[in-house]
Amino acid sequence: MSIFHRRPSVPRAVSLDIGTEFVKALVFEVVEEHGVVIGSGRERQRLSDMHGGTVTDIGGVIVTAAKAVERAFDEAGCEPEAVIVGIAGELVKGNTTTTTISRKQPHAAITQHELRDIIAEAQRLILQKSRKELAWETGYAEIDVQLVNSAVVNVKIDGYAVTNPIGFQGRQVEVGIYTAYAPSVHVGAIQSIADGLGLDLLSIATEPYAVARCFGNDESGDISSIFIDVGGGTTDIAVVRSGGLEGTKMFALGGRVFTKRIGSEMKLPFREAEQLKLAYSNETISKAEHSQIVSTIANDTEVWLSGVELALEEFCNSERFQDNRLLPNRIYLCGGGSLLPDLKKALETKNWTKGLPFAKTPDVQYIKPEHISNIIDKTGSLQGVQDVTPMALANIALDLIGSEATSTKAMNKIFKGLRA
Repeated sequence: MSIFHRRPSVPRAVSLDIGTEFVKALVFEVVEEHGVVIGSGRERQRLSDMHGGTVTDIGGVIVTAAKAVERAFDEAGCEPEAVIVGIAGELVKGNTTTTTISRKQPHAAITQHELRDIIAEAQRLILQKSRKELAWETGYAEIDVQLVNSAVVNVKIDGYAVTNPIGFQGRQVEVGIYTAYAPSVHVGAIQSIADGLGLDLLSIATEPYAVARCFGNDESGDISSIFIDVGGGTTDIAVVRSGGLEGTKMFALGGRVFTKRIGSEMKLPFREAEQLKLAYSNETISKAEHSQIVSTIANDTEVWLSGVELALEEFCNSERFQDNRLLPNRIYLCGGGSLLPDLKKALETKNWTKGLPFAKTPDVQYIKPEHISNIIDKTGSLQGVQDVTPMALANIALDLIGSEATSTKAMNKIFKGLRA
């Protein structure tokens, strides 16, 4: 039985960010191609419900998520039926692969059906690669994975770049496709949570993919940046070059590690350590406590920075990266964990970039809710970097709700980044 009473379908939906520390829910409606947030809710997770960005207790997460969703519904004054949910964790794999197809009939116009076949072949190849990577990382010879995201990031026909290949003629079609896969057990957990909430699962989106696509079309067309989303249990990284998503990486180190370290060293319960960490981030503690926390988390900060460096090294070693050797020199931070000032300071140092192909020391900035131009906050409650991810998920959902036919929405979703 559904937890929530349903009303007739309207162009509204819920974005649900199931984080390690908090569940955040937004109710938004589509108004002239923009998402307008009309309700928000936030609820702290139990410590045992999540680990490393993945669900460990489905029932516990449903209880917590229901409270966050109910708050959003109460503020919005409506109860949408559909939900988009973010997914994160080390075992979520996202890569951009270039597939080149030689067409047998070069003078025939490329059709939607032909393009779908090209995309399906690219997805098949990446699926095989993702299974091998997960098998090596987990030690299991066979691990079932499912497609989470797919988006065309660039298309060339006989070497000529186009924004939509349908209708063009040509012999060689080169398509760069971003695809993300996740273990079926994680995808199934999210489906169970949506079912438990009585909501129809509109889509699952990898969170770094959503964050990388959160800038409006006017801003994102030529953007080349590294996006780093620091959550409670994971750090998610996306690299975007000239508006095209190169790939995503995730590693299991987030804000909870720093909280536990403070609690361990200063003999505090987890909740008190979390409050002290927040006070430290807000610069509302004494100089003595400030100095003690700086030294306490110094080693963990270095480990975190090494994780970022390793993730970017993997990007640089990818086959796709060889055509463009330099990493973007702008880094955008978001997520509640990114408020820890030591992380931004670490990224602004020069030493960690020496082994990476940066043209100069990266410029590090925070993503703020006002940067997400496609999403308008009518509630006035979305003001911090911790609110960026659920807003980014809402942005992804804009192409999936509304009045368009299903096939048209699917193609628009595939080409959204390319048109930007």
